[in-house]
This record gives sequence, structure tokens and C-alpha cells, in this order.
Amino acid sequence: MKTPHSQALSSATSRLLYPLVRMFLRNGKGAGSLYDLVKQVYVDLAQEEFGIGGKKATVSRIAILTGLTRKEVTALLARPGTGDGSREEEYNRAAWVIAGWLKDPRFSDGRGHPAPLPLEGKRGSFAALVKAYSGDIPVRAMLDELLHVGAVQLTKEGRVCLKARGYIPQKGAPEKLSILGTDTADLIATIDHNIYVNPGKPRFQRKVMYDNVPVEAAEEFRAVVAAQGQELLEALDRWLSNRDRDVNPSAQGTGRVRLGVGLYHFEERVGGESPTARPRSKRA
Repeated sequence: MKTPHSQALSSATSRLLYPLVRMFLRNGKGAGSLYDLVKQVYVDLAQEEFGIGGKKATVSRIAILTGLTRKEVTALLARPGTGDGSREEEYNRAAWVIAGWLKDPRFSDGRGHPAPLPLEGKRGSFAALVKAYSGDIPVRAMLDELLHVGAVQLTKEGRVCLKARGYIPQKGAPEKLSILGTDTADLIATIDHNIYVNPGKPRFQRKVMYDNVPVEAAEEFRAVVAAQGQELLEALDRWLSNRDRDVNPSAQGTGRVRLGVGLYHFEERVGGESPTARPRSKRA
């Protein structure tokens, strides 16, 4: 018999699986492909985080924890990693470059707006921007990526102009799907922290929602979210970048932690056509 806790977990998981399974179906992926991924994650997590005495879990312990056979566990442990670190790295580096362009006066037009930048040059150029904010990523590779996602454009004079105030993949499903992994995982990890890890010191997790709003208000709300959400994220970006040692090598402190905050807009028509079949959300 399921306990109330177990029932609540099953109900919540079922709800979060709906949009995920919808994406699998749209991409021609059957239930077996999702189950294979779930088994792999179960084994990886059990090995890394559920060992005894600070050691990795054994095959037998993993089998007990996951309900899989020892043969299945052994086969899954032998598989190469399935992480997409390269895409996540592209996502982070490109976002840093755009954020630096927006806030660093060295790359502004003197009125607080991102300036059209010459491609090369030691100062005030796109090359200098990339060097300052993307580490060792080659300038041409960064330019190609930002052109690819529609974040910048090249003028006839050869200058690079910023078109978007955030790194939002606009072309190609692989880039967009990589955000599904990074952003959704961060949200679920925050919820896990607030429930199980350290509920006495919860991480910020809030949302605002009303379910009887006229359809005509939706367009106005999108504009409000885009403007105010972008303003908040840019302010937080300035605060974080001053303390990030990649961007600001003089930042003081010990250890290393990844910090951030995410905002997203959701919209669902009640009792009529749902807009979830086409993208509506604005990402910063």
C-alpha cells in the first residue's frame, strides 16, 4: 500500500512527465527509449551518491537500490557517459559574452547600449569581448555560434551587432533541447534541496499564477514578463559577474560554487485551445 508521501511523489512525477513525454512523442521516441535513460540515471546516481562510507556503491548494492539485475547494472556501468557537456559549455560561454556586452562600458556606445563592434582589435572589439568573457573559446567559433542562434548579425561594414539581450537558441532543436536538460534539472534540484537536503535553509523558489484571466491579457503579460524579467536578470548578472573569478580574477573567496536564478513564463488556455503546441515562453 502506498503511503501518502509515496502517493504525492508519484502524482508529482506523473505531472512533470506529461510535457517530457510529449516532447519524446514529437521526436518519434517510444517508451522504451525513455526507460533506457531512466535505468542509466538510476545506476549512475546509485553508484555516485548512495554508496556506504564515502565509497562508490557496489554492483550488488546498486541492484538492490534500483531493482535491476546485477547483469543489467554491470552493462549500464560499462556504457560511455551520455552527458552533453559541450553544448552546456557553449550555452554558458555564449551567455557570458552577451551579458558582458550589455553591462561592460568598454563595449557600449556611450549611452549605455551595446555598441556595434569591429570584429578584430585589442580594445572595444568583438575579439576583445570574447577574450574577456569566454575564456579560451576562439573568436570565430563564438561568432559562428551567435550567428547560428540569431543573437548577432554582421553589418556591411563588418561590424558585429547584438540582436538579442540573452542567449536564446532560435535555430535547431539540439540547442533548444540542451536547455531542457540544464534548466529543468536546476529547478528540480532546488525543489529536492528544499524538501530533503536542507529545508531549514531553503533556496528561493516562488511563482505567481492566476487561472481565470481573460485571453486578451496574455499578450500584455508576455511583454511585462519580458521587460521586467530581463531587467531583474541583468541586475543579478552584474552582481554575480563581479564575484565570478573567470570574469573578475580579483574576486576574493574560497572554494567554488555554481550560483544562478531562472525565470520562465507559462501559459495554458483553460477550456479551449492550449498554446503549449507552440512556444510562448520568453527566456532571458
